Amino acid sequence: MPPHKIEIFKSMENWVEENVLIHLKPVEKSSQGATGTPDDYFVVLVGDMITEEALPTYQAQINITDGIRDETGASPSSWATWTRAWTAEENRDGDLLNKYLYLSGRVDMKQIEKTIQYLIGAGMDVQMENNPYLLFIYTSFQERATFISHGNTARLANQHGDKSLAQICGIIASDEKRHETAYTKIVEKLFEIDPNGTVLAFADRMRKKITMPGLLMYDGCDDDLFEHFSAVAQRLGVYTAKDYVDILEFFVERWNVEKLTRLSSEGRKAQDYVCGLAKRLRKLEERAQEKAQQAPTIPFSWIFDREVKL
Repeated sequence: MPPHKIEIFKSMENWVEENVLIHLKPVEKSSQGATGTPDDYFVVLVGDMITEEALPTYQAQINITDGIRDETGASPSSWATWTRAWTAEENRDGDLLNKYLYLSGRVDMKQIEKTIQYLIGAGMDVQMENNPYLLFIYTSFQERATFISHGNTARLANQHGDKSLAQICGIIASDEKRHETAYTKIVEKLFEIDPNGTVLAFADRMRKKITMPGLLMYDGCDDDLFEHFSAVAQRLGVYTAKDYVDILEFFVERWNVEKLTRLSSEGRKAQDYVCGLAKRLRKLEERAQEKAQQAPTIPFSWIFDREVKL
């Protein structure tokens, strides 16, 4: 370039300083991750993501269930096709949350990945007994629970000003809702075909309780990690004892359990048990709320040992 042209740009130095550099953002004001979102929210988001990531366990559980297992690993049966496709969809949801958390800059990914590995390695025993009746009642309940949980994390993300995270959680919640609809329809059909066997299974499942799949969470240091994560979720209103009872009531009504006929004496006892259970559980819900008011503050390795109230 000719020297006189270069001189033009040199003569503009002061102008650039006064008119162009002002459009740069100071480093400390640039995006530093999700700085406006509180730590307790991240504890719940991490716990939700870890639960999503333990998919090998869930698929293994389904594939040992009588009548619906994938006999070859690539069976064309409708049951096997559903299980593989469901797993693939859930896998994308877990990956999406994992990537968000990594990019947020707020969490210790090493501790999170350790927790995922421990959880998958520990497996899951929710007393299914290879029984498809018990399995589908469990998955109906579980999918509705995760729909509620992700819906509430979306709502809270929106309140904290993180629109992208709100959208992510909303997308995942909609996936969980579709899955809930599918599993609910299966149980609905079972009630139509075999009302006695299905209500007996429903009562059996509720006596055993719907234990969440992340129950055996462990990060290498906290032996009560799932209990602590659940306590934070309860306090924030992401997933609560009230939600548990509400879900039970929802399915009792959705599956018309109170109106079932053609039941054996044992079936009628199971019907009475299931229909009256919500009222008894409401008392436990009240105790959980009282306990939450006296909760301590503890560190979570997922957020670099920062302390959060339970």
